[in-house]
Amino acid sequence: MVGMDDLDTVLGTVGPRLRALREHRGSTLADVAGVTGISVSTLSRLESARRRPTLELLLPLARFHEVTIDELVDVPAGDDPRVAPHPTVRHGVTYVPLSRRGEGPHAYRLEYPPRTPPEVGEPRVHEGYEWLYVLSGTLRLVLGGRSLDLVAGEAAEFDTRVPHWLGNVSDGAVEVLALYGPQGERMHVRARPRRSD
Repeated sequence: MVGMDDLDTVLGTVGPRLRALREHRGSTLADVAGVTGISVSTLSRLESARRRPTLELLLPLARFHEVTIDELVDVPAGDDPRVAPHPTVRHGVTYVPLSRRGEGPHAYRLEYPPRTPPEVGEPRVHEGYEWLYVLSGTLRLVLGGRSLDLVAGEAAEFDTRVPHWLGNVSDGAVEVLALYGPQGERMHVRARPRRSD
């Protein structure tokens, strides 16, 4: 049972979590407002914790971000050590959480269908480090201009401030174990250098 003090603490984490989910998707507040029907000003106040989240607001936001309300609210699990498997799909890749939300590294099992994404995309950068272990298949890692194919049993660790891209360029599925910190979920497209004409 969550007490009133715990309730304020739990609800206080919703705003930063909503912002991280939105930024991870590359969505603007206007994008979220257009799909959910929640005004941009309300969304902004929710993300900055200036408005208390309600069930009426959380339901459409959970649908938009393809997460459960439990994942948005992060209710303490008590003594149960099990992690509820609430997979989400982003850009064709299935993310299966293997750790609870909160501080420290987050573990995921990533499932890439064949040819996902269909072509090598723009490398991205963000704060932190990422650790990958290929469970099955072949994962393409483009890192700082180098292209590497990681096969089952191989691992990679890299500074995510180096431009990188991950994908499955093969005709078979790929399964990967990934560890990264909360900042790893807030990826930003690297700005291209301005061309001189």
